[in-house]
Amino acid sequence: MKLRDLSVAVALGAVVLAPAAIAQTAGYKTPRNAWGQPDLQGNWTNATITPAERDPKYGDRLALTEQEVKELESSNAQLVAEGNKPTDPNAKVTDLPTNCGRGFTGVDCGYNSAWVDPGTRIIDLQGVKRSSIIVEPKNGRIPPLTKEAQEKLKTRLVRGGRGSFDNPENRSLGERCILSFGSSAGPPMLPLLYNNNYQIVQTKDEVAIDVEMVHDVRHIRLASQHLPPNMKLWMGDSIGHWEGDTLVVETTNMRPEQAFRGASPELKVVERFTRVAPNQIKYSFTVSDPQVYTRPYTGEVALNAAKGPIYEYACHEGNYALPGILAGARTEEKEALATAKAAASGGNEK
Repeated sequence: MKLRDLSVAVALGAVVLAPAAIAQTAGYKTPRNAWGQPDLQGNWTNATITPAERDPKYGDRLALTEQEVKELESSNAQLVAEGNKPTDPNAKVTDLPTNCGRGFTGVDCGYNSAWVDPGTRIIDLQGVKRSSIIVEPKNGRIPPLTKEAQEKLKTRLVRGGRGSFDNPENRSLGERCILSFGSSAGPPMLPLLYNNNYQIVQTKDEVAIDVEMVHDVRHIRLASQHLPPNMKLWMGDSIGHWEGDTLVVETTNMRPEQAFRGASPELKVVERFTRVAPNQIKYSFTVSDPQVYTRPYTGEVALNAAKGPIYEYACHEGNYALPGILAGARTEEKEALATAKAAASGGNEK
């Protein structure tokens, strides 16, 4: 079991382009299944080192140059090689590096690089090497929060700290093996540090997506209506329909515990799956949440063909994360209490 919430690695969301903007590879014709639907079935991966939000130095430029791609992919390869070097078996926690890349520092560097597999390549969608997953707004950045959302965020930060270690329910859904880390299962379905694989299976009335991370399964009902608003589901209530070669999926009614980027009950995600080549699906998604964001935003990810099968993610096997985290918190509390008593007694407390 992984010891921390990896959602920091994949914060993002999106606004979809119109169907006409999704062009297929020249001469490619989407295959049909037994029901005449565009065939999206197979094993796919969205692994990539393209970040969710664009580095401001690129401005409004979505396409990277070949030299920029080479530098970014080479830098990632060097980071992987560094992380794969043998660790001194006599090393102590205090010997860990202060910065080990991918946003990890200090004790978080104990997360062995052998378990990290975010991908090695920049997103390449129909010949365009992407500087970010977010494509709208044009600067590739998540829109500002509303004033109401900013105030709620301040409140959450004030209430955070040690209280988040009080009981299992305060810990992340990923640590509790309830739902994938970050937003791997979605929607939107976003890449993260490892287990970026999916299997798509279709029937006449449903599209199911088996998500490798925590072994989630999304059920997308076709030609259906949304459930009543009071019926909240993990990964939300997803209904889909076909627009030409594109599967359009609208999701509402997410459980509040999922809280994608501090989402409100008004969160709606619209996704589009278009097979643009034998080995690639263009996955676009829109996140709309007027209570949280000042405008919707859009992202695009390449789902590239992957070797199968998708193995079970047996999350709770050998899971010592929760007992360790909570026991550590109780120990710190006892030590702090003992220190306070000693100070109150003038240092005479035994």
